[in-house]
Amino acid sequence: MRRLILIAVPYLWLLAFFLVPFLIVLKIALSDYNLSIPPYTPQLDLSAGWQGIKDFYDALDFENFTFLTSDDLYWKAYLSSLKIAVISTFMTLLVGYPIAYGMAQAPDEWRPTLMMLVILPFWTSFLIRVYSWMGILSNEGLLNKFLLWTGVIDQPLIILSTNTAVYIGIVYTYLPFMILPIYAALEKLDGSLLEAAEDLGCSRLSAFWLVTFPLSRSGMVAGCFLVFIPALGEFVIPSLLGGSSTLMIGKVLWEEFFSNRDWPVASAVAVVLLLILVIPIVLFQRNQERQQEAER
Repeated sequence: MRRLILIAVPYLWLLAFFLVPFLIVLKIALSDYNLSIPPYTPQLDLSAGWQGIKDFYDALDFENFTFLTSDDLYWKAYLSSLKIAVISTFMTLLVGYPIAYGMAQAPDEWRPTLMMLVILPFWTSFLIRVYSWMGILSNEGLLNKFLLWTGVIDQPLIILSTNTAVYIGIVYTYLPFMILPIYAALEKLDGSLLEAAEDLGCSRLSAFWLVTFPLSRSGMVAGCFLVFIPALGEFVIPSLLGGSSTLMIGKVLWEEFFSNRDWPVASAVAVVLLLILVIPIVLFQRNQERQQEAER
């Protein structure tokens, strides 16, 4: 009974805060647009009992999902979001791995302080941190003033309202989510393995590449997922730092919900976005299970 209760708690959590909201969004995605409050007409009427379910099955259509394929805006937004999320995740990995490695190699008395410095940005509002980057990256911001003062550039750089600013904002915001899993994997690394590799003739670089890097792969994968998933549906950063040419599915989703008030199409966009995120995760988990079974 205790084991059953222990297993039931996370499942009930997922049921209440994931599956039920997803079913509600899916129900709205299969509804028809209507000038009302709320702005849709449900096709599924549970109050009618079995007859309502039968009528829903007979009238079931995926008109809102097919509409997404008829307009170039949506698939271009999905592709643009995937591109920005992938590049941002790779850049975050390039920046975060050396920091995590340095933290793992630091003396034990310094590690709590370094950990606090990584977590410190979370003590400030996310919105305030993004707004601060607007002041840094603007034409008259701190970055351009510093580069002009040092003589590196002759005229201000145009960074704000570009994809470059979006990349900077995402990397800065989600960098702790990349550092912490990698640091957790590197901290547990047995130092005797590196000593054995060096005793067998490996240089420090070869020992890192053959021992440290493979053993930290689980942390890198976890960090990449923690960065890629929220970055794909990001809305605040592209809205504030990106310009009108920055196309991401989060902005499209917000406009469909609040500007166009087309909840059925917006729900269809959200369902497709969720499937894009869930399918790779499920495939990765199955691949990991197969590898573990093969190792056994």
